[in-house]
Amino acid sequence: MSSLDLNGRSIPLDKDGYLQELADWSRPVAEALAAREEITLQAEHWEILELLRRFYDEFQLSPANRPLIKYVAQQLGPEKGNSLHLNHLFKGAPAKLAAKLAGLPKPTNCL
Repeated sequence: MSSLDLNGRSIPLDKDGYLQELADWSRPVAEALAAREEITLQAEHWEILELLRRFYDEFQLSPANRPLIKYVAQQLGPEKGNSLHLNHLFKGAPAKLAAKLAGLPKPTNCL
């Protein structure tokens, strides 16, 4: 088990780098997790992360790629809800990486 050290606080992560406790998530935590992935979060990222957190609140699960793309398209339009856009933002692994940065569990059907 690893952890994320942020402002003198140790936040537990699972073996894949996901938060063990949803309550540990915050914007600074997301930024620190993104830095580990060599990503600087921009407004486009935050829009997707906030949307993912709403999805989780509603359905109590992290979506795989197809449901994620469909949900983003429904909520933000097809120019943002497509695999090309999401792959660009999240290094070709939008469901897994966006869930990690949003402080959510790893999508169950992602390897």
